Amino acid sequence: MYFAHGDINGFDFWGEAAFPKWSDHSLSTFGRTVFRTLDQIQDGADAGSLRAAFDLVAPTGTVAEETQSYRISGDEQSRTIDCEFAIHATHGPIVLGDTKEGTFAIRVVKALDSPPGHMVNASGGSGEKAIWGKRSNWVDYYGRVAGEDVGLAIFDHPLNLRAPTYWHARAYGLLAANPFGIKAFTGDRRRNGTHDIPAGGSLILRYRVFIHHGNPVQAGVTEAYQRFVAQK
Repeated sequence: MYFAHGDINGFDFWGEAAFPKWSDHSLSTFGRTVFRTLDQIQDGADAGSLRAAFDLVAPTGTVAEETQSYRISGDEQSRTIDCEFAIHATHGPIVLGDTKEGTFAIRVVKALDSPPGHMVNASGGSGEKAIWGKRSNWVDYYGRVAGEDVGLAIFDHPLNLRAPTYWHARAYGLLAANPFGIKAFTGDRRRNGTHDIPAGGSLILRYRVFIHHGNPVQAGVTEAYQRFVAQK
């Protein structure tokens, strides 16, 4: 589970310089997300939380700061991870470019690769062709792992930028919410998902990860998303 984007001020914070063939960027334009401080860590009987700060470092120097916050809770049937990501334009303005390579992502366990794993979204779309590049409140990736039916969903917060988000969801085990890749997803050159953060400003994105037993119907994923919306 990670937060990254393939075009921040022209630098690739999604790909890695060690694997250049998977990126449209040259080796000189790869950025790194560098841990700076652990600002909060708390446990409890019902939930635990943590918050950490990072620097977004390009070959030219630090271009921005980032805060990641998580709250983890659960019961006998499920686990919930509430995630908040904030990008701060502390080193000048930021341009988040239109690319499919982003942004809040999960790589699922190999056993959930499709086949034999399955993907479904909030509109009932099933499989990569019906989900990749489409907008939806959530996507669930589910299947059988070690003899047990399990799955996980990412819920997009309704107040997020361009909610419901677009999805960079692949059958080989990648599930990613990406509100920026409009042109990349739609193929419409007249559209542009680039987003500007002015100097001193911030962009905050919130998601919930819902990890469950059974398939989406058995786990009540639709109802879990509705509870998520009602809490915010």
